This record gives sequence, C-alpha cells and structure tokens, in this order.
Amino acid sequence: MIVGMVQWIDRVKQVKFVLILIAVVIAILSLGVSHFLVQDLSREEKRKMEVWAEAMRTLNNASADTDLNLVLTVINGNHTIPVIVVDNEGEVQTFRNISISAEDTLAFLKKKAVVMRSSKQPIRIQLNEEDETDYIEICYDESLILKRLASYPYVQLGVVLVFVLVAIFALLSSKKAEQNRVWVGLSKETAHQLGTPISSLMAWMEILREKYIDDELIPEMSKDVARLRLIADRFSKIGSMPELKEENLNEVLGRVVAYIERRCSSKVMMICQLVDKPLMVKINASLFEWVIENLCKNSIDAMNGQGTIMLRVEEHDHRINIEVEDTGKGIAKSNYKNVFTPGYTTKKRGWGLGLSLAKRIVEEYHRGRIYVRHSELNKGTIFRIELKK
Repeated sequence: MIVGMVQWIDRVKQVKFVLILIAVVIAILSLGVSHFLVQDLSREEKRKMEVWAEAMRTLNNASADTDLNLVLTVINGNHTIPVIVVDNEGEVQTFRNISISAEDTLAFLKKKAVVMRSSKQPIRIQLNEEDETDYIEICYDESLILKRLASYPYVQLGVVLVFVLVAIFALLSSKKAEQNRVWVGLSKETAHQLGTPISSLMAWMEILREKYIDDELIPEMSKDVARLRLIADRFSKIGSMPELKEENLNEVLGRVVAYIERRCSSKVMMICQLVDKPLMVKINASLFEWVIENLCKNSIDAMNGQGTIMLRVEEHDHRINIEVEDTGKGIAKSNYKNVFTPGYTTKKRGWGLGLSLAKRIVEEYHRGRIYVRHSELNKGTIFRIELKK
C-alpha cells in the first residue's frame, strides 16, 4: 500500500512536469508566432503610411488641373492608423483616427504628436525644395488591431497558466484524497488486525493472574498488553476527527519521557525543560503522545542509540512551542520538508510513516504546526511543534 502511494506521488510529479513543459512550449510558440506576425503587420502599416505621405505630398503640390481623385481616395482610405500632421513649428495641421476627449483639442494633439514622434520615426514631406524649413511631418502610431495582436499572446499565456494551475490543483487534490484513503485504510486495517490477538492476550493474562497470583512478571506483561491496546486505539482514530480535551501538557510529556526512558539504551540521556506550572492545552493526549514518541524514537535512531535528547517547552502569549532536540547525524536542508513525506526514510528498515503521521496529527487534528527548526549535519536536529493556546 505504501509502495503504491509513493508510485502515485511520483506519477503526479511527472504529470505536473509534463503540464508545465506543455505550457512553456505553448507560450514560446505563441510568443514567437505573434512576434513575427506583429513585425510583418508593422512593416505593412509603415508602407501604407509612406503611400499616405506621398498622397499628402501630391495634394500639397497639386495645381488646379491635377486630378486628385486617387489622392483623396488614398488619404480618406486610412481608417485604422492614427495620424497627426504637424508643420515645422509643431503646429497641428490635420489628424485622423484619434479619439478626442480633452477640452483643449490642440494641446492634446500636440502632446500626442510628441509621443508618436518619440515612438516612431515621423515621415517628413518637403513642401519647398529650396527652403529646407518648409515641411510637414506625418506622425503616426500603431493601429488598434496591431496593438491588440501584440498583447494577445500575453493574454493567451495567462489563460494557459490558469489552465495549468487549475490542472495541478486538481491533481494535488486528487493526490491528497488518495493519500487520505490510504491513511484511513491502513490505519483501520492495522487496528482491526491488532484487535483479535490483543483480545486473546487479555484473556490469557486473566488466566495467568489466577494461576500465578504472586508472579512478578504478570504486571509487566499486563502493561505491555495495555500498550498494545493503546496503539490499536491510536490507529483506530486516524481518519476520523478525534476528541480534544483540556490536558496538562507537562503530565502528557512526562508520560512519554517515562515510557522512552524505560525502553531505550542507558547511553541515551533524556533532558526535560518544562514550564513550572500546569500548562493546560486542548489536545488528544493519546495521539499527541504518539507524536512525541515518534520524534524521540527518530532522534534515538539518528544518534545510533547514544547521545542526548532535549525536550523543551516554551510558553508564549498565543502559542506553545514544544521542541525535541537531539545530537544525531542531522538532516540536510534540502530534506527539511521531505522528512514528512510518506515513504521517505533513511533507515534500512522502515516505512517512512512516523513523521508523516506526526504531521497529520499535529496539523490536521490539532490545527498546529510541525517542522524542522534547525539541523546541522553530524551535530543534531531540532523539531518544533507549535500549538495555539
């Protein structure tokens, strides 16, 4: 089941990569095609304006006998390209295809002509060959169609980006739903499988108590059976929202430390820095103990059964911080988030579920936060849990 989940995550990552790659290719092709198309249309508009300027030259130099039908047809045929004609002193002579909204029309057109002159080289028409100062300039800008076409690929790119984001969000939602089904199925099945042998062990314990009343090993065996019942109860709660109660955090952590100390090597030193007063917090004690146990067991494995574990509690105005610090081999910074991924483990024997379960319990059930606060290779790691008060 875990292998299947890891394969599913890998497939999701591959699909995300393919979607992003497709989006990039579409964007590049769209921008490339649009760029060449805009350049072609821009050159075509420039040629049209050169013809239009030549028509204006002919109109200005025309005599009384000149046939102006063709000239006027060319001049009046421009319905798309904005044009402003100015003289050598910058005074506006005429204009076409410009919407006038300002009260001072001439001032507005002069400013518009300056903008056009700075963006595109105006076409100069010499009116008098002998006088270089006697000329007019054709100031023009790109047509509205060309401007829209130039902005179209960016709109298309935005649409493609939105599509990719929606697709990735759908994949992530599907992945999370699949993970939830795996968690619930795995947990419920584990609790179910443990139920029968635990019931049988409890019955055998009763028989042993009656037959060996004074045996000192019976109470210890009873504790182990009770421990198995607790584990089965924890697994049965995964997948459903557990009940949260006001608990003294110091007592909860004290039980975890006592349990870990009884079952770890004497070479592991447990140090607790708790608050000097009862620290009441709304948690599910059984599941929260499981989180701290997982962190402590990971620390013991990281230290190879020898070192120091510091359990520290800090109280702030709106939250409570619980830190588990060890002197183990540490975690590379690139793996700070990966350690909480289901199936990720550095152990030769391990499922990589401990920290992912801890993250689920803290963040989904207790609305808190768990993360690697600091780690240094071959020196140690600090895990932090933040809970709201």
